[in-house]
Amino acid sequence: MKPPPFAWYAPDTLEEALSLLAEHGDEAKALAGGQSLIPVLNFRLARPSVLVDLNRVAALSGIAEIDGGVRIGAMTRQREAERSPWVAKRAPLLAEALVHVAHPQIRNRGTVGGSLAHADPAAELPALALAFGTRFRLRRGSTERVLEAKDFFRGLLTTALEPDELLIEIAWPPLPPRTGWSFREVARRHGDYALAGVAAGITLDESGLCAAARLVYLSLGDL
Repeated sequence: MKPPPFAWYAPDTLEEALSLLAEHGDEAKALAGGQSLIPVLNFRLARPSVLVDLNRVAALSGIAEIDGGVRIGAMTRQREAERSPWVAKRAPLLAEALVHVAHPQIRNRGTVGGSLAHADPAAELPALALAFGTRFRLRRGSTERVLEAKDFFRGLLTTALEPDELLIEIAWPPLPPRTGWSFREVARRHGDYALAGVAAGITLDESGLCAAARLVYLSLGDL
């Protein structure tokens, strides 16, 4: 299969990318790692007339500590996040789950923000974001807004992103004190889409009683 014809733009700055999205509106799609979008184009399940390639926009990549948690730029490769000492220290559940995301070749190109914006209910990263109160920073033009994961995801392959809006970065908050966590999934083979999986966390109060618990499942059904 081959994708339908489209115009391709490769801006160097975030401002240029946002300007292109504003200009073309519903006819444009942002291209990150391409691991989800390219197959969709090849099967002609989407027919954008414009692709805005974000791979030259350096401002959208990077990992840093923030408020005891970790900030990850939307264009940061999944493999970089998987190997990051900041992620291992500040978001250990994310580090553990990333090794289950597809195969190394996919993680080398796939981006953290791309997976989250695609909102596939069988993917690991949306489930983790919902389980641990991840915040999403979105931008359109010169206007920004921050959404919690529960408000960002709207359903199967659907998010709160507007056509001229980009996911800029993802903030993974620190785990509360006395919090335990786990991630498990079942797949036909390692790296395949999960048949079922779960991200779990439990927080105890100072007396050792359960103060909060969270279970978020991933599967081939809806989020």
